Amino acid sequence: MPDAPPYDRRNSRPGVDTGIVFPTRPRIPRPWLGLTVCALAGVAHALSFAPLSLPWLELIALAVVLGYGLLAPYPRRAFHLGWAFGFGWLGVGLSWIYISLHHYGELSALFAAVATATLAGGLALLPGLALALAAALGKAASARRALAIAAAWTLAEWFRGVIFTGMPWLATGYAHTDGPLAGYAPVLGVYGVGAVACLVVLFPLWEWQAIHLGRAGRRLAAGAAAVVVPMALLGIGQYLRTVPWSHPEGAPIRVRLVQGNIAQDTKFGEGGLQEATGRYLPALHADAMRSSTDHESHTGTPPPDLIVLPESAFPVPVNDLPDDILGVLADPRQRDGAALIFGAFVVEPGHRYFNSAIGLGTDGAEPQRYSKRHLVPFGEFIPFGFRWFVDLLHMPIGDQERGEQFQAPMVLAGQRIAVNICFEDLFGAEILDAWHDPQRAPTLLLNLSNLGWFDDSIALPQHLQISRMRALETARPLVRATNTGITAIIDAQGKVTAQLPTLTQALLDGSVQGASGNTPFTRWGNSPILLLSAAVLVSTALWRRRGKSAA
Repeated sequence: MPDAPPYDRRNSRPGVDTGIVFPTRPRIPRPWLGLTVCALAGVAHALSFAPLSLPWLELIALAVVLGYGLLAPYPRRAFHLGWAFGFGWLGVGLSWIYISLHHYGELSALFAAVATATLAGGLALLPGLALALAAALGKAASARRALAIAAAWTLAEWFRGVIFTGMPWLATGYAHTDGPLAGYAPVLGVYGVGAVACLVVLFPLWEWQAIHLGRAGRRLAAGAAAVVVPMALLGIGQYLRTVPWSHPEGAPIRVRLVQGNIAQDTKFGEGGLQEATGRYLPALHADAMRSSTDHESHTGTPPPDLIVLPESAFPVPVNDLPDDILGVLADPRQRDGAALIFGAFVVEPGHRYFNSAIGLGTDGAEPQRYSKRHLVPFGEFIPFGFRWFVDLLHMPIGDQERGEQFQAPMVLAGQRIAVNICFEDLFGAEILDAWHDPQRAPTLLLNLSNLGWFDDSIALPQHLQISRMRALETARPLVRATNTGITAIIDAQGKVTAQLPTLTQALLDGSVQGASGNTPFTRWGNSPILLLSAAVLVSTALWRRRGKSAA
């Protein structure tokens, strides 16, 4: 017999042969629907960070992908869902990399877009692997899988910050620099904040899904925990925000942060040195025009105690600066008795180049120096095997040298100042190396940056949010001096007390109160949350093995 034609119940009746076959309406395969939803949730996750700063949106986006991860029938499916989320998250969140590759590196638009997407896709493997591992350790909608997801997600976030020198930009916890979960930052750091965010959404998801699947024997206590635990986590976080983790150290100092706003194609081009000296040297004088953001009266305002110029303030090594410029920088009378920190390249014998910060006091003492030790791949060093890629870029890129791991804070203006340069403040555990000598623990953090490579993109407010997290973790004020933005003063509670608009040449004068005292994070760093996450994964693996043995 020939095969019967397809039967469509909407257009035929039993026993009636119309002679016409109506095709059924095509359906989108369910696997693709889940991937699409997770990718869109990843986009929402990216938007929850600065400049929008919507921590509640971050929790909703997490709930979507972790909910799918809880129900994934097998690890391969969980991996695809996590990867789709990660690609939407990092593809949008790191889109500013395209600007540097295309506008300043002069890569074609297509090549720059492919390179940016490749980076996002590679980093997205980690959330995918986290959900896959959790799916391998616990059955769908089980408590074991829920705990494994929180632990694996946390470890994947940390691993993203260390693999291939690390790219922890937009780690989950950064979305909560505002809101109750910020209270966990001085206790567990940014990765701990992200872990708590996962738990806040996983508890109700686990209970709801278990009920939805019709599992018998659900206890009232489990349902109550699905509500009580998230509320308790939020409440504890809000309480921790009120804990005074540090106390004032010395008298407040006045700082002047100079934002030169020199275009990137001008900065390292012909005439870049003249442009820099014309914008930075006049800012050393007390009568320099102040920013309109200075909330204090300009009349009778005392001169600053500390002046800060941004990363690579001058486009040539300090060794090659003309004597007249060096004379102005080194003479305290030229800066009205203020201490000075400025970013500069330093060349040592053997053609060893360092991206450094130079600190000059007012007593004629030897200059103090900090050299950047966590270098940017493709920006400050060329990874093995990628010389061909760098040769395509029209950027001043070369291999620089790393500074020493333990560099003492600069002692200037009555404060102990721990300097980090640009990309370095993404690595909270490395910032803690400034506490290597407890007797010389920093009272103030300082970040020097040049984000001119990324124009007025979301990279600038995202970087400010990262600096705020470092202030929260250490309970130290942090000041940021940047070339194009965002120059800002952040207090020891992570709040921005003053900032300059982006792409504006201006000065930011303000007051900063140094602080001392230890937070749990400055004592132990990321170790507690990483050990706890590892212990949870080991426990769930043993739990799974015991269950198989019992069967």
